[in-house]
Amino acid sequence: MTTTKLPNTVGMLKAAGIGPVPVKEEMRRNLLRKMRAGETVFPGIVGYEKTVVPALQNAILARHDFILLGLRGQGKSRILRALSGLLDSQVPVIPGCDVNDHPLAPICRRCRRTVNDQTEIGWLTPGDRYREKLATPDVSMADLIGDVDPIKAANERRSLSDEEIIHYGLVPRTHRGIFAVNELPDLQTRIQVGLLNILEERDVQIRGFPIRLPIDVCVVFTANPEDYTNRGTIITPLKDRIDAQIMTHYPKTLEEAEAITTQEAWTKREGACAVKIPKLVRELVEEVVFQARKSEFVDPASGVSARASISAMETLVSSCERRGVKTGEKEITPRITDLYGMVPAIAGKIELVYEGEREGVAGVARRVIGQAVLAVFKRRCPDPGGAPAVQRSGMKRGPGSKDAPLEATEYKPIIDWFAKGNKIELTDALDVASQRQALEAVPGLLKVAQRHLAGEDAVLAMELVLDGLHQASIIAREDLESGVSYKDMLKTMFEGMSGEEV
Repeated sequence: MTTTKLPNTVGMLKAAGIGPVPVKEEMRRNLLRKMRAGETVFPGIVGYEKTVVPALQNAILARHDFILLGLRGQGKSRILRALSGLLDSQVPVIPGCDVNDHPLAPICRRCRRTVNDQTEIGWLTPGDRYREKLATPDVSMADLIGDVDPIKAANERRSLSDEEIIHYGLVPRTHRGIFAVNELPDLQTRIQVGLLNILEERDVQIRGFPIRLPIDVCVVFTANPEDYTNRGTIITPLKDRIDAQIMTHYPKTLEEAEAITTQEAWTKREGACAVKIPKLVRELVEEVVFQARKSEFVDPASGVSARASISAMETLVSSCERRGVKTGEKEITPRITDLYGMVPAIAGKIELVYEGEREGVAGVARRVIGQAVLAVFKRRCPDPGGAPAVQRSGMKRGPGSKDAPLEATEYKPIIDWFAKGNKIELTDALDVASQRQALEAVPGLLKVAQRHLAGEDAVLAMELVLDGLHQASIIAREDLESGVSYKDMLKTMFEGMSGEEV
């Protein structure tokens, strides 16, 4: 229905029979319609189809106010903003009314006094009916509920006892809409009491005025689970009035995490070389974040946001663009060395425990990148076993490994080549042809990559095998100014011991 066909006066609205519908009933009705039509209720939300979304649907169908509990970067705000999609495309309103009065059921004094059949009406869109407030300690009752406006009283020559001098806060201004409070525990206790009155009585009380505003609003919240369950941060009566408590979570699989990053990260760019991101690179980036979430150096109560993988992917693409400018290549595929360029993006997204603080945030970021490389390497390739001393002694693998001696493994030509004193340097100055030539000089490396990483970019696959062997303590790696150098582990150890003796 277009705006030209909509009623434009209160009398026409009455004739059309468009009466007020409670906002929660409106949301319930539209949710049922979308579910019957098989429409996506929460677009852009990945990995919640069998967990969070059913709980949300139950809460909306039950006409509940609810709270989303979860760590940062779990899509809580995105879910709340998607709720406006459950509102009608247009609803009638009295233009200029502070509390979005319905023309046929006004609640404020001015509208009750002035509205008649000839009064012109306007129409609200879903975006006009959603309000969001980040809870901070400085939020006041005037911000959320309202206060007396002495300037308005003076300008309009009204008495301070006149109800029309009230300046309404965010909650009354969201009448007939959805009001969201982010990080609820950060609100002061007295402000929580004000919200309690809204949830319990569905009205507001301002400066002792003998008024009652029966506001119609769906109130939703977000909070960190640790803060919300901490005694004293939320008053018990308010917690009791929140009808549903829904737990969010991080992506449970790499595939879900990859889908989120692909959806959100800015990777398709213009003005530089084209960056091709293969499946293996996406797996490595997501594995970095998975490793960070279970690292003993990262605070689990804080979590690691999904924004970490998004920022990391964008930084990875930038690193490739920068190398493309140096080498003049028109198409670039990320390398393992590019992963370590993600350190600044990851460092800003993790909170460390005491042991992590001692390591330093950059050190912890590099450590989790290394752990991610090792995890993907072991998932795609045979486990190389223990340290190089074990490799050369012909001893058998550790617990859970096969009984074949490591001397017989397909990594032996690679390890023997480094044992002879050979080394390989991979820098940003190398174009893809030079990089491949340097890697293929290592005996057996290409064969391992082709056998276990078939279908992946050959240069990337060979580099993953090398860095995987380093992370498994088989060969050594030295970080250069603009690249890395791989060499024999034992020789490096002996050189270090000799240097200490000197």
